[in-house]
Amino acid sequence: MWQRLSFRTQLFLPLGLSFLAALVMGGVLLQTFATGQLADENEPGRRSTRTVAAALNNTLRASDDPRKMLDAFVHSLDSSSDIQFHSVEAGPAAPAKGGLRDLHGVPQWFVDLIVIPDMDAASPVIIDGRRVGDIVFVPDLSADLFEKWIGFLALTSLIALLMVLTGTIAYLFAGSVLRPLQDLGAGLTRIRRGDYATPIPVAGPPEIRQSCEEANALAMTLAQLSQDNRDLMHRLVSLQDDERRDLARELHDELGPLLFGIRAGAIALSEASSGNPGNPAQEVMRSVEALQQTNRRILDRLRPLYIEELGLKTSVQTLLQNFRRQAPHVNLTATIDPGLNEIDGPLAQTVYRLIQEALTNVLRHAAANNAHVQATIAGEVLTIEISDDGGGFPEGNVFGRGLTGMHERVRALSGSLSLLRADERTYVRCCLPVGMVRDEPASG
Repeated sequence: MWQRLSFRTQLFLPLGLSFLAALVMGGVLLQTFATGQLADENEPGRRSTRTVAAALNNTLRASDDPRKMLDAFVHSLDSSSDIQFHSVEAGPAAPAKGGLRDLHGVPQWFVDLIVIPDMDAASPVIIDGRRVGDIVFVPDLSADLFEKWIGFLALTSLIALLMVLTGTIAYLFAGSVLRPLQDLGAGLTRIRRGDYATPIPVAGPPEIRQSCEEANALAMTLAQLSQDNRDLMHRLVSLQDDERRDLARELHDELGPLLFGIRAGAIALSEASSGNPGNPAQEVMRSVEALQQTNRRILDRLRPLYIEELGLKTSVQTLLQNFRRQAPHVNLTATIDPGLNEIDGPLAQTVYRLIQEALTNVLRHAAANNAHVQATIAGEVLTIEISDDGGGFPEGNVFGRGLTGMHERVRALSGSLSLLRADERTYVRCCLPVGMVRDEPASG
């Protein structure tokens, strides 16, 4: 539970509880020591009461009319005085706990919080050996309670001031620590997503500054490794294209003339024996034609040489026409950006082969009735999308062997390739940066 709380909560909660505990402790100490302080502060008044009673008794014993003397003494007492006379005829006196004539704004709950001590300072007054009353000490504790209330307010104000001051310092300190940590977390998230160019601001305490510097150094290293990886993949793709080009040239230059010679000989044999039914030469000629068509398809897959001559847009449209002839049962529609003719080199070959591979998968595996090819350029991004309404891809099989090779080619060009299923359609989507590779020369 504690670990789920925010840093500020973990910082302020103990501080707040500490100040609250200090306030409660101050109240407990006030209640504990206030009673003794009140008793000690009024002890001189109690002694004075006993002294006054002793002096009054001596005066009454020496007086010819003690009752008159006592009345005169009682009338001389001020009603606001702490020393009063209580006659026996008025009944038993209640225990003296002090009076509260004017609380001076002290709240009642504070008065109830303090235990007022018993002020038992009654001294008997004797006339002719008979007790006629008591001199009692009834102090006014209003001033003492007001003094305690002012002290309590001072203590509370001091604790509140310290709480606000400490909270402000803690808040500023937490902000100075959390902001760099948040920047560090955001920077690590960018690094995890592949953004190595945006540096992490270096700020905060030395420990956090060092972490930010180390993270920036890590981002630079990852950026260099990523660039080296892309360069390596780009070279591998270029070498693969060179190898395919050489193999296509060998097939075209070596196998092509041989097939043409065999076909010419088969035609000559067929014409020489045209009167014989079931002429074997005709069978040989048909086999040679089939082999020539197979050779052209292999050459087309190895290296579409006419991209450089016709342009990418025309080459893609030719590819789509061939697909329609091979799969007349599939309704194929297309949206091709005219700007594709401005693209050449490895990017043009990658676009062509991606569309070719995706349509091959539609023909072989999708069992689709409708398919759509879209290739558009928006700004510096080339987007390719091939969709169909077929059965989709098997569970857990994101990329087949052909699309895995395309994924490597796309990564070598700093692009992205994804395969998803939505609205009962399968989508192959590819995004390639045009500006980054448009000016690169074709390999070979």
